[in-house]
Amino acid sequence: MTVTLVPRSLRRRGFTQAATRTRAVMAVLGAMAAAALLPAPVFAADAAPLKIGFIGTLSGPGGALGQDQYDALMLAVEQKGGKLGGVPVQIVREDDQLKPDLALQEAQQLISRDGVKIITGVTFSNVMMAIHKPVTSAGVVLIGSNAGPTQLAGAGCSPLFFSTSWNNDELHEAGGQLVTNLGYKRVYVMAPNYQAGRDAVSGFKRDYRGSIVDEVYTQVNQPDYSAELSQLQAAQPDAVYVFYPGGMGVNFVKQYRQAGLLGKIPLISVSTIDGTTLPALKELAVGAITSAPYSPDLQNPQNAQFVAAFTKKYGRVPSMYAAQSYDAATLLDTALTAVKGNVSDSKALRRALAGAKFQSVRGPFSFDANQFPRAGFYRVDVVRTANGASFEAKGPIVPKVNNPIAQQCKMN
Repeated sequence: MTVTLVPRSLRRRGFTQAATRTRAVMAVLGAMAAAALLPAPVFAADAAPLKIGFIGTLSGPGGALGQDQYDALMLAVEQKGGKLGGVPVQIVREDDQLKPDLALQEAQQLISRDGVKIITGVTFSNVMMAIHKPVTSAGVVLIGSNAGPTQLAGAGCSPLFFSTSWNNDELHEAGGQLVTNLGYKRVYVMAPNYQAGRDAVSGFKRDYRGSIVDEVYTQVNQPDYSAELSQLQAAQPDAVYVFYPGGMGVNFVKQYRQAGLLGKIPLISVSTIDGTTLPALKELAVGAITSAPYSPDLQNPQNAQFVAAFTKKYGRVPSMYAAQSYDAATLLDTALTAVKGNVSDSKALRRALAGAKFQSVRGPFSFDANQFPRAGFYRVDVVRTANGASFEAKGPIVPKVNNPIAQQCKMN
C-alpha cells in the first residue's frame, strides 16, 4: 500500500486530513491502473538459466568422442528451445584433455565457481574415476554418457551417479558373447593399458566360451602397432578381439588392413570402429564386425528423428557416444520436468532420475539397481555401400538375464 506524507507547510495552507486521505487513495488507484497496463511478470524467463556442467575429452586423439557427446547434448537443448524440463539451461563446457588431474580441477570449478548441481558427459574411464567421488560427495548429480568404470557399477556405486551408457565389463561381455556366437575357438585379445582397457579384457573373458591365445596391453595413444601385429600373425588365432577407442582405433585398423590381416583373420571390436572413426577409415574397415550398444540404423521413432536431426545439423552420422549423450539429455529433460526445474534438493532430483520414463534412441531402456541401463547390445557389421562404408545392424546379441555386478551395489 502507498502512504502519502504531507509536509507541515502544506497542512498549514489548509490541507485537511480528509484531503490527505483522498490523495492517498487516488495514488493507490492510479498505481493499480498503471500496473494493469503492464504485462504480468514471467518469473521463469526472468530467472537466471540453470547451469549444467559438461566435462568431456574434446581434444587429442580421443577428441572426436567427446565432441559427439557435446554436440548431441546441445542438439537436444536446441530442440527443446534452449530448455530442459521447461526451464532455460546454460551448458558450461570443459575439455579435460584426457588428463584426470585437469578434469578434477574443472569439476571443482564447475561446483564452486559456477554453482552447478548437475554434471554430465565424461568420455574416458580414468577421468571418471578421478572426478566421481569428489563430485557426488559434494551433493552434485553426475550423469555419465560414456565412461563406465566397472567399480562404479558395483560396490563403488553412488545414489548420485547415473549412466546412460554401460559399465565396461558389460560392454565387453556382449563382445565375448558375440565371438562365442560366431564360433571362434581361439582368440587373440588386445587393448590399451588403462582402466577401460583392463575392464574390456576382463569383461570379454567372462562371457567368451573359447580359449585366449594371448592378451596384449599397449600404451594409451600408441601410434604404431607393427610389432604387436607381427606377434599376432605368428600366433595364428581364429579371430582377433580389440578395444581401441578414438584415434587409437583409426591407427590400429589401418595397420591391420595394411598388414593384409583384415579378411584373413576376422576382426571383432568394441568402440574401435564406430561413428567417430569410420569417416577416417572408410572402406579400410569393410568386413569388420563390431559389438555395439547402438547403430544409426536401429528401427525406432526416437532414433529416426535423432539421426535425421544430428546428420542435418552436423553433417555426419551420430556415433554411440552421441546417442548416449542424447539419451542423457532426454533423461534430464524428463527428471527436471518432474521436479519443476528445482535442483536444490538432490534427493528429489535423484528420485526423479531413477524413476524417469523416456524413449531412448537405443530401444527399450530402464535402470538397474545400480543406476546403469538395462539395454540391449547389437552385432553391427561394417559393409560396403554406394557412399563407401556404413554400419548395418544384424540383430541383438543375447543379453544377460542377471547382472552380477549390479547385485554388489548397495545404495545408501
